[in-house]
Amino acid sequence: MKQLLLIGIGPGDPRQITLQAIEALRRAQVFFVLDKGLIGRELLRTRHAMLDQHRADGNYRLVQVADPRRDQCAAHYQRAVEDWHEQRAALYARLLRDELKEGETGAFLLWGEPGLYDSTLRILDRVRQRGLQLTLEVIPGISSVQALAAKHQIPLNRVGEPLTILPGRRMPDQSAIDNVVVMLDGDCHFAHLEDPALFIYWGAYLGSSDELLIAGPLQHVKARILQVRERARREKGWIMDTYLLRRVS
Repeated sequence: MKQLLLIGIGPGDPRQITLQAIEALRRAQVFFVLDKGLIGRELLRTRHAMLDQHRADGNYRLVQVADPRRDQCAAHYQRAVEDWHEQRAALYARLLRDELKEGETGAFLLWGEPGLYDSTLRILDRVRQRGLQLTLEVIPGISSVQALAAKHQIPLNRVGEPLTILPGRRMPDQSAIDNVVVMLDGDCHFAHLEDPALFIYWGAYLGSSDELLIAGPLQHVKARILQVRERARREKGWIMDTYLLRRVS
């Protein structure tokens, strides 16, 4: 039987990889790495650095392939994601069939936490539906949400109050915002909010040497966030940011 490890490696700081993840790294014989082009070049370097540090023996194979691209201009978001996941499932099935031998252990090094805003588990369900048999183990990692809270030195939840986590595209659906973590907000929906009671904790490239942090009353700092964000995006060619919006009395 083939075995596959999904290893959460944190949001960017190589020191945030867990002891369990290091142990898993040392068990794998094959590492699958998806190349996302320019946007993922630094993420690839971080993965390679982790392997150099924790697998200095070099006794493994690295299989690096281009990641299918989601249609960013599609009129129907859900359909575009469905097509993208199907392309990935076909790719993963081929990799696991052709590059991983019976009895070997393969691994994906997943950014952040495998169970939070990562599609790999859903895609592997599709792979199994194609008839591929394997055993699976998930090694949790530190998410960008946890890193954001740690960097701003705040608890994510308040006493007796729920915490909502949602993608940026769902922000316009929120009738009220009390304690909301927003991820994948390429359109900067926070900039359109005019509520003077909202406070924002924002972070980009969390855990990396280029980390950016801004916090304050939303109406006072949102212009600065937009300016800093756009400058960083132009300089690096990509940006990965997360923020918490919290209503204050």
